[in-house]
Amino acid sequence: MERPTTEQPSVPARRKKMTKQLTGKRDDTALHSAARAGNLAAVKEILTGIEEDALKEQLAKQNQSGETALYVAAEYGYVDLVKEMINYYDLVNAGIKARNGFDALHIAAKQGDLGMFPTPELSVFGFLEVKMRFSRVTLVADILKVLLAAHPELAMTVDLSNTTALHTAATQGHIENVKFLLEVGSSLAIIARSNGKTPLHSAARNGHLDVVKALLACEPGIAPRIDKKGQTALHMAVKGQSLAVVEELIRVNPSLMINMVDTKGNTSLHIATRKGRAQIVKLLLGYKETDIKAVNRCGETAFDIAEKTGHLEIASMLQQHGVQSARAIKPAATNPARELKQTPSSLSLANMSMTRMTFRPATPLEKQI
Repeated sequence: MERPTTEQPSVPARRKKMTKQLTGKRDDTALHSAARAGNLAAVKEILTGIEEDALKEQLAKQNQSGETALYVAAEYGYVDLVKEMINYYDLVNAGIKARNGFDALHIAAKQGDLGMFPTPELSVFGFLEVKMRFSRVTLVADILKVLLAAHPELAMTVDLSNTTALHTAATQGHIENVKFLLEVGSSLAIIARSNGKTPLHSAARNGHLDVVKALLACEPGIAPRIDKKGQTALHMAVKGQSLAVVEELIRVNPSLMINMVDTKGNTSLHIATRKGRAQIVKLLLGYKETDIKAVNRCGETAFDIAEKTGHLEIASMLQQHGVQSARAIKPAATNPARELKQTPSSLSLANMSMTRMTFRPATPLEKQI
């Protein structure tokens, strides 16, 4: 008869997640299993008990998810294991990517400060059990330091989308990891993903104020950088909820940042309005630099967008600050291309009329004359 399981309401999701994490994966080697269990003694025994050629093969071995044993140790936050294992890994093997595109450094940067882990223990029957209690605190920054001390070049590795470990940490909001990686190389802040987004874009979109401040302090020139849609970090920030992040980005250069437009001609005011961010719209309207007459490529002001999207509160606010419809600002102009297209047609009709008049048959009276 199975024992009834009792779950504490406060942490059911966490427990489920951790139980799944400690389960082995297909094609795990003995080294993977030892790393997953956090068994330093077993790891040492494996690493020192085989010949050099077999060792290299063992280190590079990937499970079904493409993870090496070093990746597993880094993901779980086992600093002592990573410190021991990295002595045997060359740069190539240390940089092997899993199927998710992450190597050991990337997965550590993504994890952040991992907090508590469940403790794996051997049962009386010799099987590995997961005891549902949390007993160890690990700072992932320590793992980053260990990996980069051995192979500094890992800081420049990227995943399938050209994402650096710094970008990954910035997206997650792991400020300690971000600060450490910026110390390793400030140029990491300017490396963009394949979509053109920098770490600042991603941190701004997710409202990570401390990360935004750290990136700007290191590379203030990245604030106006645009992605492939022509959007700056401010365009990204106004899609979110953080007024502080928006203010921080505007502070860099208000006259430049506020009115920059993306490929569709949208300013930050247009985007904040479309997203229904009333407080951010109010904040933007408080800056004298904000162009309240800006019209995008669809011929819309922020007021037009508010009306179209049904954000009536924002529409009222915009009106109170003098934002009008594009129709009121600029009357509809005739289309030059249409006029140009029509002109040859008109000329053709005129020429046809002239031709008919010129070459019509003479009347009998005209012949007599």
